[in-house]
Amino acid sequence: MTVGLPVILVRSLLYLALAAIGVAGFLYLYSRNRRYLRFIGQVIKFTLVLLLIVFLFFAFERIVGPLL
Repeated sequence: MTVGLPVILVRSLLYLALAAIGVAGFLYLYSRNRRYLRFIGQVIKFTLVLLLIVFLFFAFERIVGPLL
């Protein structure tokens, strides 16, 4: 099974977001600075928004693609 370039990019962005959350979580546990918690919230929020946009694009492509 081949995986297309857009799927690889989405997976890479997810892994980078998870890595950023993990590092920020570790830094929060180390320093108890609440800015790392805010950063984690922002990463989660923007990751979810980006995933929603990508999934809507994939759905639009699957629905409209056969009609073209």
